[in-house]
Amino acid sequence: QVQLVESGGGLVQPGGSLRLSCAASGSIGSLNAMGWYRQGPGKQRELVATITRGGSTNYADSAKGRFTISRDPAKNTVYLQMNSLKPEDTAVYYCTALGVRVYWGQGTQVTVSS
Repeated sequence: QVQLVESGGGLVQPGGSLRLSCAASGSIGSLNAMGWYRQGPGKQRELVATITRGGSTNYADSAKGRFTISRDPAKNTVYLQMNSLKPEDTAVYYCTALGVRVYWGQGTQVTVSS
Protein backbone atom coordinates (compact mmCIF):
# COMPACT_ATOMS: atom_id res chain seq x y z
CA GLN A 1 0.00 0.00 0.00
CA VAL A 2 1.02 3.58 -0.72
CA GLN A 3 -0.32 6.68 0.97
CA LEU A 4 -0.21 10.08 -0.71
CA VAL A 5 -0.73 13.38 1.09
CA GLU A 6 -0.99 16.61 -0.88
CA SER A 7 -0.45 20.12 0.40
CA GLY A 8 0.08 23.62 -0.93
CA GLY A 9 -3.24 24.48 -2.48
CA GLY A 10 -5.05 27.74 -1.89
CA LEU A 11 -6.36 30.96 -3.38
CA VAL A 12 -4.11 32.92 -5.72
CA GLN A 13 -4.62 35.83 -8.09
CA PRO A 14 -4.27 35.40 -11.86
CA GLY A 15 -0.61 35.49 -12.79
CA GLY A 16 0.46 34.21 -9.41
CA SER A 17 2.28 31.06 -8.38
CA LEU A 18 1.73 28.09 -6.12
CA ARG A 19 3.76 24.99 -5.31
CA LEU A 20 1.98 21.77 -4.55
CA SER A 21 3.66 18.97 -2.63
CA CYS A 22 2.83 15.28 -2.48
CA ALA A 23 4.45 13.17 0.22
CA ALA A 24 4.42 9.42 -0.37
CA SER A 25 4.71 6.75 2.29
CA GLY A 26 4.33 3.00 2.46
CA SER A 27 5.55 0.69 -0.31
CA ILE A 28 7.20 3.49 -2.26
CA GLY A 29 9.87 1.17 -3.64
CA SER A 30 7.22 -0.31 -5.91
CA LEU A 31 6.40 2.99 -7.58
CA ASN A 32 7.34 3.54 -11.23
CA ALA A 33 5.96 7.03 -11.65
CA MET A 34 4.12 9.80 -9.88
CA GLY A 35 2.14 12.72 -11.16
CA TRP A 36 -0.63 15.23 -10.86
CA TYR A 37 -4.14 15.27 -12.23
CA ARG A 38 -6.80 17.91 -11.78
CA GLN A 39 -10.57 18.15 -11.94
CA GLY A 40 -12.17 21.52 -12.53
CA PRO A 41 -15.81 22.39 -11.82
CA GLY A 42 -18.04 20.40 -14.15
CA LYS A 43 -15.06 18.86 -15.90
CA GLN A 44 -13.50 15.42 -16.11
CA ARG A 45 -10.28 14.63 -14.32
CA GLU A 46 -7.32 15.36 -16.57
CA LEU A 47 -3.60 14.79 -16.58
CA VAL A 48 -1.37 17.71 -15.62
CA ALA A 49 2.13 16.24 -15.39
CA THR A 50 4.00 13.04 -14.59
CA ILE A 51 7.53 12.09 -13.60
CA THR A 52 9.03 8.62 -13.79
CA ARG A 53 11.39 6.88 -11.41
CA GLY A 54 14.17 7.78 -13.85
CA GLY A 55 13.20 11.46 -13.86
CA SER A 56 11.51 11.67 -17.25
CA THR A 57 8.68 14.17 -17.31
CA ASN A 58 5.51 14.61 -19.33
CA TYR A 59 3.14 17.57 -19.38
CA ALA A 60 -0.32 18.33 -20.65
CA ASP A 61 -0.32 21.04 -23.30
CA SER A 62 -2.08 23.36 -20.85
CA ALA A 63 0.80 22.97 -18.38
CA LYS A 64 3.77 23.25 -20.72
CA GLY A 65 5.87 26.34 -20.10
CA ARG A 66 4.04 27.24 -16.89
CA PHE A 67 4.18 24.19 -14.62
CA THR A 68 7.19 22.16 -13.53
CA ILE A 69 7.06 18.75 -11.90
CA SER A 70 10.01 17.65 -9.81
CA ARG A 71 10.85 15.16 -7.09
CA ASP A 72 13.01 14.79 -4.03
CA PRO A 73 13.73 11.07 -3.57
CA ALA A 74 15.25 11.68 -0.15
CA LYS A 75 11.92 13.09 1.05
CA ASN A 76 9.71 10.76 -1.06
CA THR A 77 8.02 13.91 -2.27
CA VAL A 78 6.88 15.17 -5.66
CA TYR A 79 6.29 18.84 -6.34
CA LEU A 80 4.28 20.80 -8.87
CA GLN A 81 5.46 24.37 -9.31
CA MET A 82 2.71 26.35 -11.00
CA ASN A 83 3.47 29.79 -12.42
CA SER A 84 1.44 32.28 -14.45
CA LEU A 85 -1.75 30.78 -13.08
CA LYS A 86 -5.01 31.41 -14.91
CA PRO A 87 -8.63 31.22 -13.74
CA GLU A 88 -9.04 28.08 -15.85
CA ASP A 89 -6.41 26.37 -13.68
CA THR A 90 -8.96 26.37 -10.86
CA ALA A 91 -9.47 22.76 -9.86
CA VAL A 92 -8.90 20.11 -7.26
CA TYR A 93 -5.40 18.79 -7.86
CA TYR A 94 -4.77 15.13 -7.14
CA CYS A 95 -1.45 13.43 -6.63
CA THR A 96 -1.19 10.00 -8.21
CA ALA A 97 1.33 7.20 -8.07
CA LEU A 98 1.74 4.15 -10.29
CA GLY A 99 2.91 0.93 -8.72
CA VAL A 100 1.18 -2.43 -8.63
CA ARG A 101 -1.91 -0.29 -9.02
CA VAL A 102 -2.78 3.38 -9.26
CA TYR A 103 -2.89 5.28 -6.00
CA TRP A 104 -4.58 8.65 -5.42
CA GLY A 105 -4.28 11.35 -2.82
CA GLN A 106 -7.23 13.14 -1.30
CA GLY A 107 -6.81 16.25 -3.45
CA THR A 108 -6.01 19.86 -2.74
CA GLN A 109 -8.06 22.82 -3.96
CA VAL A 110 -6.44 25.46 -6.15
CA THR A 111 -8.51 28.56 -6.86
CA VAL A 112 -7.27 31.25 -9.23
CA SER A 113 -9.36 34.37 -8.88
CA SER A 114 -9.05 38.10 -8.39
